[in-house]
Amino acid sequence: MTDPRQVLTVSDADLDDLRARLRGTRWAEPWPVEAWEAGTDGDELRRLVEHWESEYDWRKHEAAINALPSGFADLGEASVHYLRFDAERDGALPLLLANGWPSSFLELIGLADRLSAPSRYGGSPEDAFTVVVPSLPGFGLSPQRPALDGTPTHDLWHRLMHDVLGFERYGAHGSDIGAGECSFLAQAHPEAVAGVHLLDAVDPPGFDPAGLTDEERTYLEVEKAWFEAERGYSHQQQTRPLTLAQGLSDSPSGLLAWILEKYRAWSDCGGDVSTRFDDDFLLTQASLYWFTDTISTSFRPYFERTQGVAPRVEHVEVPTAVAVFPADLGGRLPRSWVERTYNLTRYTTMPRGGHFAAYEEPGLLADDITAFFHDLT
Repeated sequence: MTDPRQVLTVSDADLDDLRARLRGTRWAEPWPVEAWEAGTDGDELRRLVEHWESEYDWRKHEAAINALPSGFADLGEASVHYLRFDAERDGALPLLLANGWPSSFLELIGLADRLSAPSRYGGSPEDAFTVVVPSLPGFGLSPQRPALDGTPTHDLWHRLMHDVLGFERYGAHGSDIGAGECSFLAQAHPEAVAGVHLLDAVDPPGFDPAGLTDEERTYLEVEKAWFEAERGYSHQQQTRPLTLAQGLSDSPSGLLAWILEKYRAWSDCGGDVSTRFDDDFLLTQASLYWFTDTISTSFRPYFERTQGVAPRVEHVEVPTAVAVFPADLGGRLPRSWVERTYNLTRYTTMPRGGHFAAYEEPGLLADDITAFFHDLT
């Protein structure tokens, strides 16, 4: 494990610079539209920026981050930051947890604690896992991979789990980008991956439109409508990410506006983001991106996908579970659609929750993960 004092230390000068930039924010001219209709609501953004500048205590959250069980693995061409939560019992299955964008390892701390020490939450120690939370390359405390065509993320994670931490067999859970990486991981290393639990699934590499079920047709129609209305962010991050990155790397209010909109739109908050995320959580996520200067590098997975650098998932043979949360992106993922690519053995429709389910509904998610892997061990 790394000395926790060395994990993340922000200088007073960098903290003063952030506050000065926040005080000097040049506000965009408002439009005569309803709040959130055309993007991030200016009034809510201004409130959070003022709180970030004057009342938010970064040092408290920096200390909390440094108190986490962090490690750094030197994997030759790349280094990976990770958290390790040891199970409260011997012989527990190791489990990798992976987040997506615009998130970080901070989203997964509560879930990791529930899974590694279930007795703290009314569960049985026999259900505990040893949990590893790697930071995606270029997210937060993991540096970006040095080359576009270098070792892919999922292989770095296998090296972390198998070669560095010594786990012969382990499970994996992921959402968003993390779900894709866990899918690649399971496809590439079925001898080591006991199973994958996902909140999203990759589309099949090919299909006959004439063979679609009614549910699948409806799903694809909803997805298409969502793409047209909501996926402008992704198109920009896929096609011209560095143009966008310069503005967000230079303006903390711009950075906050970019990610705040997603926390509101993609969560089960009913339009009020504060019902799911308090101010300090949102500002700590933004601060982590800001102080590590990783909003730019967090766009790389989107760009690499369009450049053909990322691998393709053809078929995942290991047992797979999918949990569908009602407020997640796009349409409801049909079971039959997942079965075209995965060996699906568990499919759960959740009563509430959204894209950030690990933070929004850690209890529901922990129970589903535990039930799935319990059946495999």
